Amino acid sequence: MSTALEQVRARVASQRTLLPSLYGAIDFDRMPERFTEDASKAIVKDRAPMGVAMTDYELELVRAYTMLGDIVADAYAALIPTYGHRRLIDMLREACDRGVEKVEGAPPELIAFIRDMERIPEWVDMDLVREGARLDLNVTANVQPYAIRGAFIATFLNKYSALPMALTGTLSNETAARRVRETAHFFACTVLPGALDRFGEGFKAAAMVRLMHSMVRVNVLGSGRWDPAVYGVPIPQVDQMPAGLIPIFLLAFRMLGEGRREFTPGERAQVELARYRCFLLGLPEDLLADTAEGIVRMMTARNTTLRESFDDETCGSLIRATLSAYLPQDKSLLNQVYDQLERRFAKLIFVQHFLGGDRDLSAKIGIEIGTDDVVVGSLVGAGIALQMKAFDLAEWIPGVRDVATAILVKRVEQQIASYGRARFTTDASKYRPTSAAAA
Repeated sequence: MSTALEQVRARVASQRTLLPSLYGAIDFDRMPERFTEDASKAIVKDRAPMGVAMTDYELELVRAYTMLGDIVADAYAALIPTYGHRRLIDMLREACDRGVEKVEGAPPELIAFIRDMERIPEWVDMDLVREGARLDLNVTANVQPYAIRGAFIATFLNKYSALPMALTGTLSNETAARRVRETAHFFACTVLPGALDRFGEGFKAAAMVRLMHSMVRVNVLGSGRWDPAVYGVPIPQVDQMPAGLIPIFLLAFRMLGEGRREFTPGERAQVELARYRCFLLGLPEDLLADTAEGIVRMMTARNTTLRESFDDETCGSLIRATLSAYLPQDKSLLNQVYDQLERRFAKLIFVQHFLGGDRDLSAKIGIEIGTDDVVVGSLVGAGIALQMKAFDLAEWIPGVRDVATAILVKRVEQQIASYGRARFTTDASKYRPTSAAAA
């Protein structure tokens, strides 16, 4: 175990020598202010089920990966001064669509990036991944359109993890809606049949998200506004865990609370989907546990070592901008009705699941929960639950299952179309930092 940790630490430290233009000035032996071992100062207190607690191993892994970016994608993004951000994006798209060997003048960094994504780790069962994607169609089609905003807002509850977005300013203006739609687009396209195969849309979307994150790292590290001693590495691997693993974390948490330790075949497939999707996004296998206890321990270790800090100008402005964004592509009557239903349900989801139901706290950060929100949001929730149940029942009826799956695939495809074209890009020339970030 100590040998594995030493290898992780060596990989983290290698960023200084492999990418000196980005990481040469960062002291990887010094833990940033954002990391705390004092649970009373953490953003989330330890709420693991009885009998499940993180070990020193998980703590040390999180400590190390708090300082890891994405070595292969960062190396490619570091070529912005040479190629420009648009050319890098175009070459990556072509490499995903046609193969990197078809990209004229492909730099070695692009080849290394694509090869890293093309390899299928020994621990991945692609048949299980495909089954997990099929099973996730129900949630994606029926829950995601109404819950994505609430889950997205939750990523801005902490200034240490939210600062990259505040620096780019991409969620403090009209692009807030685009970022939410792009996030929804990514998760939706990864559950379609064949999407995570080498030339599938999910594979390409994962590559584009990785490059976008790496471009943010390049841009904010060179902005003069980033203090590694306080914030560590921008968008470290541990900060990508919540978005990629929250569904299976909630599943594992519930299982352990019920006294179960083993996944059902369907649950195991959904876990495999989440792990492989995270792998494509660049997360190391060490963070992708495959047991209920392991998943809960790793997420608990991450959440209880991120120092609590809510800054209204950084966090509050991002939350309010995202909450007020109009997500549909047009102002048709149907879309305006959907906007009102979705917005209220998203607020309830956010307050209930991420603020522990504390409406006083939600009001302090600018999210008022009125009677209309509770009534409308609850009715929407009831409608979603009925649809989910209907498709769950169809799963057990021979012949009907295939029809239900086809219906869900069609719904997800329509959903993706409604989000518009996902660009997954970031351009430093268009950054408009929030006032707190600019300071």
